[in-house]
This record gives sequence, structure tokens and C-alpha cells, in this order.
Amino acid sequence: MTDSRFVSGKNGSIRRADRTFSDIFGDNWKKEEDKNMVHFVGAGPGAPDLITLRGMKLLAAADMIIYAGSLVNPELLSYAGKEAKILDSAKMTLEEVIKVICEAHAAGLEVVRLHTGDPCLYGAVREQMDLLLEKNIPFDSCPGVSSFCGAASALNLEYTLPGISQTVILTRMEGRTPVPEKEDIRLLAGHQATMVIFLSAHRADKLSARLIEGGYHPDTPAAVVYKATWEEERKYLCTVGTLAETMRKNEITHTALLIIGDVVKTSSYERSKLYDPTFTTGYRKGKEKAE
Repeated sequence: MTDSRFVSGKNGSIRRADRTFSDIFGDNWKKEEDKNMVHFVGAGPGAPDLITLRGMKLLAAADMIIYAGSLVNPELLSYAGKEAKILDSAKMTLEEVIKVICEAHAAGLEVVRLHTGDPCLYGAVREQMDLLLEKNIPFDSCPGVSSFCGAASALNLEYTLPGISQTVILTRMEGRTPVPEKEDIRLLAGHQATMVIFLSAHRADKLSARLIEGGYHPDTPAAVVYKATWEEERKYLCTVGTLAETMRKNEITHTALLIIGDVVKTSSYERSKLYDPTFTTGYRKGKEKAE
């Protein structure tokens, strides 16, 4: 299988080159210890070239791939080997997924469980891992680029601007699945930190009201990023007060991240000390300020 990559050319230029997995990982990139394992792999936020090299390698080597079809970009399946069996877990229960994995493991197959973004966020992977532990089935995890990183890239945004916000809260509103009382959106809003809100686009009216109740001013900057890094990506700047209206106007009810906080739209942040010529670090001594 060939993977097209950007590589450095002469004088720092960038050129395209076709590289095989052997070029990248060496001749023994299919390690024996990887066989007959379950690999939980982060697919990234959507764009097929935003999966990690390790994730791509595992897809190429897998005998079976079980992917979250409701969220994972199917273009990522083009990295699978020609003989790999591919299953969509969108209509499967936890028990059905584990049953298939157990059967594959008994047959000596290597399985990739492909989740959107990074599986550690809203990936429902712990319950799968615990059942595999009970059955003595070995597994490992391959991280992925989370959609909140993809959303920041879509907006050319830095979540942690000096003097504005140094904390990012990743959360969701309660819906049919509750959240702990201590994590009520109104309580989190009281911190006035940057917030990235998952799985809540369908409740934008209530979300906006609770953010304001919690302490955000209605004019606080906000952003909506729909399908970050996908070809269908759309992004809108608004405020906490106009959040619901913006989403209704643009017919967004799902698959969107909502970003709240002054970092979305400000030009009055402080300069980073890391690159301040008067600031001493472990690598260079700061210069005295000029009079």
C-alpha cells in the first residue's frame, strides 16, 4: 500500500512523494507482537489525512475493522488492506461488538476498533476495554486528533491566550444521558474559562440560557464549527446570546462543536513570556529592558 506524504525538499521546500509503509516504519513494520490484538484507534476529526501514522499502519495491518459509522469518515477505510473485513458499529450494541471481537480473537485475527477523534473523549471505550480484560483479550490504544483541535484549526484559534484564558473546559450538556450535578453547565460557566461543548448542538436554546445564567455575558464571543476538517466543514462566529439563532439560521442540529469565550474574538491578549527577549528560560538568558 502506498501513502502520499508531503516531505521536505531542497532549501526547505515542500514536495510530494509516494512512500510505502516500509519506507516510514522499516521492513518489519508488521510486528509479530501486534498480531491477534485489539487496537483502539483514534480516527481523527474527519479529514482522512489527519489520522496518525500509527493509526494508518494499524488499519493497513488489520484483519478486521469495526468503525463507528455514524461519526467516522468512511474515506479512512481506504487505508485498510484488501482482505480486511469491515463492520459498521452504528447499529450494533456493546454486546454485539464484543461478541464479534471475541470471535475474531479466537480465530487469530488482528482487530482495529476505529473511533472518531481521540477515543478518550466521549468514545465509550472504557466499557469495551473492561469486557476485554474480563475475557483476557489483549488490547492497546492509539491516540487521535480530537475534534476540538480540528475546530481550533478551522478558526485559526488559540484556546489559551495569555491574560485571557489559561483553562479549557471540555464538556457537554445533559440530554438523554445525564451529567454529574457538579458539572452542570451553569457551574462550569462560572469559571469564565474557554469552553468547548460537545454533543449539545440540538439543545442550543437551553445551552445559551444556562451559559448566561452561569455568568457569561450575552455578548461573550462564541463560535460554531460543523464537521471540523471534513469537506463539509462550516464555521460561524456569533455570541452566547445569538448562539441558538445562528444555529437555527444555518440549520445545524448535530455534529458541531460550540466554542465559548473571549479567545474566540479578541486582540488584547498579553504577549507570551516564552519568546519575550527580556524573559529568562532554561535555554536562553533574558536581555535587560532598554531604558
